[in-house]
Amino acid sequence: MAFLYGKNMTKQEILDRCGDVSQFGGTRLMRFSDGHEDGVQVVEFRTGSGLLFHVVPGRGMDITVAEHNGRAMGWRSGSTEAASAFHDPVGLGWLRTFPGGLVTTCGLTYAGAPCEDDGESLGLHGRVSHTPATNLYVDGAWQGDDYVMWASGKMRETRLFGENILLERKISAVLGQNSFTIEDTVTNESSKRTPHMILYHINGGYPCVDAGSKLVSPTVEAVPRDDVAQTDKEHYYRNDPPTVGYNERCYYHDMATDQAGNTFAALINRNLPGGQAFGFYVKYNKKELPFFTQWKMNGAREYVVGMEPANCHVEGRGSERARGTLQFLKPGETRTYRLELGVLDGLDEVNGFEKQVEALK
Repeated sequence: MAFLYGKNMTKQEILDRCGDVSQFGGTRLMRFSDGHEDGVQVVEFRTGSGLLFHVVPGRGMDITVAEHNGRAMGWRSGSTEAASAFHDPVGLGWLRTFPGGLVTTCGLTYAGAPCEDDGESLGLHGRVSHTPATNLYVDGAWQGDDYVMWASGKMRETRLFGENILLERKISAVLGQNSFTIEDTVTNESSKRTPHMILYHINGGYPCVDAGSKLVSPTVEAVPRDDVAQTDKEHYYRNDPPTVGYNERCYYHDMATDQAGNTFAALINRNLPGGQAFGFYVKYNKKELPFFTQWKMNGAREYVVGMEPANCHVEGRGSERARGTLQFLKPGETRTYRLELGVLDGLDEVNGFEKQVEALK
């Protein structure tokens, strides 16, 4: 049953009040037509609760624009939704077309810093976020009194004599709700054992990120990645105002979980005008994604905090192999990952989320 405009409504009650459910929410496939975005497809989701977000099939079905009642959730870079043809895979070239956005996927066979591994030169964060989707399917349907909307597609990382990794992704939301899910299935379709790294680069921006806003998580321990992150490490969770010359700080978090392995984290701002609070969360399973990196980048114009569930660290595949934590997929092996992202709107929802976090500690 959809909660619309302050009340619960059945399918019949909703349909009696419109000619088409798109009056209240749904999915719509669009295409950009200007500059380096020319030709890029976008799937717009509206849930009728104030939540709107864009899935970009031409960029690994990542999520760029995301907002709730006009308030931005994710940070956006100057590159916006550049077409995948502009991808520069060498060194740090990935950053030239990194849109920020709410969710950028890193992987599938390598992620993290540029490095040399097993005789191969690898750039930043892999190829999947620049891989266009095939078999795109965008639709919605009633399931009882729930109207469910979705976009699904497939991305493949492959080369002759090398890897052949398939990512099947489905993003779905329900009319009247303030959340959505990402369901990923990764399969090794080659005949060789293949490295597998995946990281969900979830990029929070203003107003979720501002002076005094916080990362709220059931953190058991937060370990600085390097000497730079040692600076004010006791306050890893608290954000500074936009600062010229700020050096990024990364922290590896050990998260507490419930009995099923589920855990979550959020970026929350309690300092909005009128005593209001706003933020968003990610929920995932630590058994699937055992590592969590916090990317704290409080620089002016580059004002973003990343929440990054992953099956790896962020120092590159060579470092992961040397550490003994590099994961592999056997021929035919499949891994599944599920994440839920949702809005925290107002003090009641923020307080309720923080109580859940405290209960896990």
